[in-house]
Amino acid sequence: MFPGCLVDGKVLAREIRKIWTKDVKLWKPIFHHAKPEQSDDRLQVNDATPSPDSPDAAHAAMSSSEVDEKLVARVQGGDSGAFDLLVEKYKKRLYSVIYNMLANRDDAADLSQEVFVKAFKSITTFRGKSSFYVWLHQIGVNTALNFIKQRKDNTLSLNVLQDEYSQNTETEELMTKQDVRQDVDREELQEKLNEALQKLSEEHRAVVVLHDIEGMKHQELAKVLGCSEATARSRLFYAHQELQGLLAKYL
Repeated sequence: MFPGCLVDGKVLAREIRKIWTKDVKLWKPIFHHAKPEQSDDRLQVNDATPSPDSPDAAHAAMSSSEVDEKLVARVQGGDSGAFDLLVEKYKKRLYSVIYNMLANRDDAADLSQEVFVKAFKSITTFRGKSSFYVWLHQIGVNTALNFIKQRKDNTLSLNVLQDEYSQNTETEELMTKQDVRQDVDREELQEKLNEALQKLSEEHRAVVVLHDIEGMKHQELAKVLGCSEATARSRLFYAHQELQGLLAKYL
């Protein structure tokens, strides 16, 4: 991007979003009514054009958070099918966050389902103090952080060892290479971003994934991470400094 220069955090975040393409792997639906082939981030109750007086037409006129509120109320009232719509709406975004925390597709898929199960079981405790989106991602980030801590305490599986050895080898070769091409394609940039993310601490990795990749605002970050907004901004600042050092040659 700008070798040798101090890059503003907003510029770095914009560059990260520019090169990032979400890596999504679909899995079997957790709940009976989910439709895994549906990919639009917006709520889609059905494919037909709704009549002006139908419930679907009312949903179409609502904001995303208002639709979530209605669906959550239905789930709390005993309509489990409404939760399938929330799963369909957020499964890709949740998977993306967890995958970028873990760098392992199978673990990310398993934990994503675990998070939805946790959310379903505890939905009666949701009181709307934050949006459902923030509440769900708070469960997701905490689940991912706990998994990372457990993985550190336990013996790594052969699969994880191989992944980490490959990443470390590539990173060492990358840092010692004298003449690095500045003009690399998007796929290679994404690989370097993945490597750099895994070198950050869990807290810094979480704040970068949520802010730079998922586009969360600082206020939402603070709620998800369970800290003050000032702390969230501070973590993001230092995480950007670390990333700049790791990615300066490639952005």
